[in-house]
Amino acid sequence: MTRLHSRFLSRPAARRLWALAALPALLAGCVVAPPAPVRVEARPVVVTPPGVVYVAPTYAMPAPGYVWHYHPHYGWGWYHPVYGWHRGWR
Repeated sequence: MTRLHSRFLSRPAARRLWALAALPALLAGCVVAPPAPVRVEARPVVVTPPGVVYVAPTYAMPAPGYVWHYHPHYGWGWYHPVYGWHRGWR
């Protein structure tokens, strides 16, 4: 009988056992990157034009970068400097 084969383990079982034993040695060189730092941005202060009543948002900010802003025709809404008004205001 060979070293890998014994009367208790069949040849495929012995190969699986050796593969499992070699697995930690193969994975020992893996690099785990530290988590990315959390970036916290200060929210801009909402400035209300004179004579306009502030209305709080009724739903959450749609995506990062949107600001609760006043539109002279439509009223209050979410505005992004690149994408414009949320929900299609022009």
